[in-house]
Amino acid sequence: MLRLEGVTKRFGDRVVLNRVSLEIGAGEYVAIIGDSGIGKSTLLNVIAGLEPVDSGAVVFEGKNLVGMDDDALTLLRRDHFGFVFQAFHVLPQLNVEQNVGLPLLLRKLDSSAKVKAAIAAVGLAGREQSPPRELSGGELQRVAIARALVGEPSLVLADEPTGNLDPENARQVLGLFRTLVKTKGAAAILATHSEHAAAGCDRRYRLTASGLTPT
Repeated sequence: MLRLEGVTKRFGDRVVLNRVSLEIGAGEYVAIIGDSGIGKSTLLNVIAGLEPVDSGAVVFEGKNLVGMDDDALTLLRRDHFGFVFQAFHVLPQLNVEQNVGLPLLLRKLDSSAKVKAAIAAVGLAGREQSPPRELSGGELQRVAIARALVGEPSLVLADEPTGNLDPENARQVLGLFRTLVKTKGAAAILATHSEHAAAGCDRRYRLTASGLTPT
C-alpha cells in the first residue's frame, strides 16, 4: 500500500529525514518512535504529500506522490487519508456531528448514517449536538478519531494523538484507535515519543538523525 524509498528531506543545511525507507501493507498498524523535534511530524507530512522531498520516492497504492501537482495531492488526501492530531483540531464553531461529518461533506457524500455510526463507535452516542467546549480532552480526541475514520480511509496518520491527554485517557484513546483501525481494515501510522503508546502496534521503528530502523 505505502512504500518510501530513500526519502531525504532537508530544511536548509539540516537533514531531517536521512534516506528513510519503509513499506506498509493494508491493515498494518505501525509506530514511528522518536524524540521531540527529530522529524516524526515531517515524515507524516511527507507521506501525506504536504511536504516536498529532496530525493527519494513516496509510493501510495502504486502512485508516486513525488511530482504530483497540488490538486491531485489534495484529492488523494481527501479520498484516501485520515488524520488524527495531538491538538485535536476539532472546529469550535461546529458540533460533534458536524465535525465528524466534515470529510464526507467535502466529498459530497450522504453522511447521516455513517456519521452517527462513527460517533457511536467512539462512545459518544447522544453527544451529536454538543459543541466542542462541552467536551473533555479525551472526548475531543474521540471526535477526531471518528472524523479520521468516518470516510473509511486506506491510510490513517496519527501524530502524537495522546500527547495532550492524561495517562488514563491516553490508554483508552489508544485502545480505541487500534480497535477501530483494525475493524476498518485501514493501515495506520502512529508517530509518538512514547514506547508505551507504541506497544500496541504491529511493528515499531525508531527515527533518528541516521534514518529509520526497526526496533
